[in-house]
Amino acid sequence: MTGPDACTQPALVSEPIDEASAAGLAQVFKALGDPVRLRLVSLIGARQGGEVCVCDLTSAFDLSQPTISHHLKVLREAGLIDSERRGTWVYYRLVPAALERMAGLLTVPALEISE
Repeated sequence: MTGPDACTQPALVSEPIDEASAAGLAQVFKALGDPVRLRLVSLIGARQGGEVCVCDLTSAFDLSQPTISHHLKVLREAGLIDSERRGTWVYYRLVPAALERMAGLLTVPALEISE
């Protein structure tokens, strides 16, 4: 996901977002809107050491390797995961800053209580 970092990105409910920000966020939420991609993010994030080989991801699904690769590509393009090739295998890991941005966007600001 491109754009401002987590420290400067306002919550969605604190002020209206501009068109470019909405388009970028829609890509991220669309990527997470598929059950297979949501499971992939969960599998990658839950892995001890924070990264997982594509060979372990494909064995967790009853889907073809090209289908899993497509889903991983969508997650990569949305900025949610990153990858590194090591020999013949590709290893995937979450992008913490992307998850922090999403969490910050979905946080409801504390309401000021007047007495």
